[in-house]
Amino acid sequence: MISTLKQIPLFSGLSDQELEHIEASATAKTYAKGTIIIDEGDAGSSMFLLMQGRVKVFVSDSSGKEYVLAILGPGEYVGELALLDDEPRTASVETEEQSTFLVIVKEDFLTLLREHPPIMFKLLLNLARRSRQLTEAVKNLALKDVYSRVRLLLEDLAVEHDGQLMVEEPMTQQAIADRVGSSREMVARIMKELVFGGYVRIENRRMIILQKLPEAF
Repeated sequence: MISTLKQIPLFSGLSDQELEHIEASATAKTYAKGTIIIDEGDAGSSMFLLMQGRVKVFVSDSSGKEYVLAILGPGEYVGELALLDDEPRTASVETEEQSTFLVIVKEDFLTLLREHPPIMFKLLLNLARRSRQLTEAVKNLALKDVYSRVRLLLEDLAVEHDGQLMVEEPMTQQAIADRVGSSREMVARIMKELVFGGYVRIENRRMIILQKLPEAF
């Protein structure tokens, strides 16, 4: 468990002894695919450390339209703000496959920080790092056009596999649209141009990037 906690960015820089205290304050829980573990607007009292599986973090409006903020895998965490304030949840989180978490409730977390002050300073630094990442994401959404947001998303998701650069996660046009805050129709036009231009190829619902994506269309 300690080796797994070391891979979680929130706990970067903590010693084995400090991680043992984190482990002692957490409870392991497993949820089925399609479970809403955090509901936007609800009161928050716990943080979820994703050990295995995948989750979708999203916000929605009164009509039910969703904007996906992130798809997270093992080593990521959600709900951390609930440990620091008494405000409602700012986003919803749903499991995209069966997922296992370490759950830390607020009372245990605050006790941990009081008993081990050095942990508090390190965690605050790592939370500040997460805040900067979120600020960059908001800036991209506000200042970049739809194509630029699609390009950044694909480049971020792409990994090298058998000598090819590919997005291994199956991504429908609607899923891409949800991630970049656009309509499916706009994403469909962009993907059509990328395929016809010889930049990408779709095989078995997975996207292979054949050459560097253009900076703009």
